[in-house]
Amino acid sequence: MFVEPIVRIESLRVEFPGTDPGRTPNVAVKGLSLSIAPGEVFGFLGPNGAGKTTTMNVLLGFNNATAGNAFLFGVNVREPIARQRIGYLPEQTCYYKFLTAEELLRFYARIFRIPKADVESRITAVLRLVELEHARGRPIRTYSKGMQQRVGLAQALINNPELLILDEPTSGLDPLGRMKVRQIIQRLKAEGKTVFFSSHELGEVETVCDRVAILHEGQLKVEGRVRDLVTRYHGDLENIFLQLIGYSQPAYEPGTHLSSGRQHAA
Repeated sequence: MFVEPIVRIESLRVEFPGTDPGRTPNVAVKGLSLSIAPGEVFGFLGPNGAGKTTTMNVLLGFNNATAGNAFLFGVNVREPIARQRIGYLPEQTCYYKFLTAEELLRFYARIFRIPKADVESRITAVLRLVELEHARGRPIRTYSKGMQQRVGLAQALINNPELLILDEPTSGLDPLGRMKVRQIIQRLKAEGKTVFFSSHELGEVETVCDRVAILHEGQLKVEGRVRDLVTRYHGDLENIFLQLIGYSQPAYEPGTHLSSGRQHAA
């Protein structure tokens, strides 16, 4: 039985004008095609500048595609879309930090027109999910980096979305913070949510994702199930990533000292 993908991208191309008059455009995404099924956790990987955020911005309506198409819930993103069905966490969260978590979430609840009778129970539910119920009345400025990232996840979940788009959700977090975000993604997967997220934390992606895609310089290098890619390339996801972007680690020469750049005999 055919199941309509939650996300479908067809031959997507995104260009930005050159920085100087007469310069050729900067092509950020080059003919990308992907589909993401309902309930799937999909990892979107690539080095900085690969085109990951640009692709997400097209899906969210922040950027227009130069060519190709993208669809959410079967509707072209160029058309009006019920954004209430989507939760989004940007890489850099910018909130009024004098607000408490409760106040921030009430603000977003009004944006999504959540019925007043449901707001408080919804706030409690998402704060419990991200393990911030104990700090709900504290100003966000008193939160650690990990707590601020988790309150960002809470705002992305306040409307109970079917699709979550997360741009580098573990960026800048310590190991404990990354673990907590990973656990939240696993809980969302267990609830049947569809999660599309970019990350540089390849070990964590390997743990939580059903499938991944690796981009380099705007082009899709590989896409598939993590276990299938590990078998095909005879290595873990980090080694696969490095192979596909053409990185070769410099050979270490014994006796080389970084401080001087000279070799010394042992």
